[in-house]
Amino acid sequence: MRFLAGMTRIKVAFWGTLGVLTLLWLAADPIHSGLTPFSATWLSIVFFTGILAMGAMSVAMLLAIRSDRVESAVGGLDKGYRLHRWLGIATLVFALAHWLWITAQGTFIARGWMPRGKRPPPPTHGITAQLAHLQGPARGAGSWALWGTAILVVLALVQWFPYRWFLRTHRILAIAYLLLVFHTVVLMKTPYWTQPVAWVMVLLLIVGTAGAVIALVRRVGRTRRAVGEVDVVDQHGDVHILQVGVCLKDKWSGHKAGQFAFVDFEDGEGPHPFTISSPWKDDGHLTFLIKELGDYTRTLPSTLHKGDLVTVEGPYGRFDFHSARPRQIWISAGIGITPFLSRMQELAQHPDDKIIDLYHATGKRDIRPIEQLRRLAKAAHVRLHIWVREEDGTLRAERIRAALPEWNSADVWFCGPVALGTELRHDFVEHGLPESAFHQELFHLR
Repeated sequence: MRFLAGMTRIKVAFWGTLGVLTLLWLAADPIHSGLTPFSATWLSIVFFTGILAMGAMSVAMLLAIRSDRVESAVGGLDKGYRLHRWLGIATLVFALAHWLWITAQGTFIARGWMPRGKRPPPPTHGITAQLAHLQGPARGAGSWALWGTAILVVLALVQWFPYRWFLRTHRILAIAYLLLVFHTVVLMKTPYWTQPVAWVMVLLLIVGTAGAVIALVRRVGRTRRAVGEVDVVDQHGDVHILQVGVCLKDKWSGHKAGQFAFVDFEDGEGPHPFTISSPWKDDGHLTFLIKELGDYTRTLPSTLHKGDLVTVEGPYGRFDFHSARPRQIWISAGIGITPFLSRMQELAQHPDDKIIDLYHATGKRDIRPIEQLRRLAKAAHVRLHIWVREEDGTLRAERIRAALPEWNSADVWFCGPVALGTELRHDFVEHGLPESAFHQELFHLR
């Protein structure tokens, strides 16, 4: 798994989840023979869409608890949240398909495609009899939970929905999921219980239920939290960046350069992810550089003060500069310089033998942060290339390849706007760079 690129891993996880569930369903249901009447086909598709919806949602619930093992498997928490987003969309699509297909039954009967069948008499003994008594409540719970899930997933995908409300409403999804677990267990097609499709679904439901309970009792990331006190608040007005220093009061396991943490400034907004811009020196101090990108970060300089308490959760991420190749090319834009600052501070104290070129795209060449960057790069033995768009044009991979003839022996580490990273990745890979050699933080949680 380590040799797979992060995006490849989550694609395999996404399509693998849907593919395995589809194959297990096909093995358990005779619809694929083409010999069943339309009414049986209709019923089979009802269960198929339900299985895919609940399977996707169960894996999404697992990803939501920020497990270290799961993070390693998908190549970083940022990749895990991207997969979580894809699975949320898949849940919405298959859940709506499930509901639409069920409601279409009346139309199919009216057109004569299906007979108006009578329900078989309920079983009188055993666990199936007990489940039969719960079918009515299970259908009602499933209907309410489905629409609740649909609304909450849509709100999570809408960027204008306030972040603090996104965090609060997203937690309600755990309640909807538990109702859908009840719906699934009670209404699962009886013959499935002797087939692997039901066994796998039960395992997914157990894992998802555990994730939902952890979210509801607010235990997500609890063991990785530390309380700290703000000891530095320094605003760089020329580049609209706020430097925040935190002195931790609790035990912190340490972090690697390039990792990030969730920081809750205890102001009712909730935890936000910020890259740690300082290396770990085992002294309890962390530094964050926060760019003014939205309403919250724009008001933070006026609301945050020295002495304020904060909660830091982490570290997370696999943007850790680990590679076996002899060269590295770092590319940053704007606030994307943050992980590289941390790594250069490490290299200034503990040099290694890698040849490193840093391309930093910025709006201005002669500003105080750029001069600080020059001094830090010199101390870290990193070759710095400042790229000013108004003077140098758009930063393109072909310009980097032309300037660095041995580029194909390097790992490329990018942090900055997603669109620029995608363009650079495609260009480098098209010209022979292994996809696993391009590292990019997908720093979007919604």
